[in-house]
Amino acid sequence: MDITPLVPADRQYIQSYGGGGFRVSNVRFEGAVLILPERAVAWPVTDVPSSSASDYGGLFEPPSGVEILLIGCGPSMQFVPAALRQELRDKGVVIDAMDTGAACRTYNVLLTEDRRVAAALLPVD
Repeated sequence: MDITPLVPADRQYIQSYGGGGFRVSNVRFEGAVLILPERAVAWPVTDVPSSSASDYGGLFEPPSGVEILLIGCGPSMQFVPAALRQELRDKGVVIDAMDTGAACRTYNVLLTEDRRVAAALLPVD
């Protein structure tokens, strides 16, 4: 499914998802990925409920300034531990968990609105 938006050339955007990975700004990522406006990196998480704040470390590396983190939990939404929500909130980041497809589409929309958004995405087949 192609979901390419109109975004500035210096921003990371999600072109497609599925088949166990993602195409982000013309680069294919197999498995999970953490996408910030300035960069995209492989994300070593396999399920959201067992993740910790350290798994989201890239959010706090300059020049990030991320305010919203969309978590794509795979084919369906998963529980995000309250402690993780609070720890990220204390650092100024609000979490919104949803299925991966919805997270991809929402990320691209917020990116085109020039919002400080990131996406932590688990793959879908």
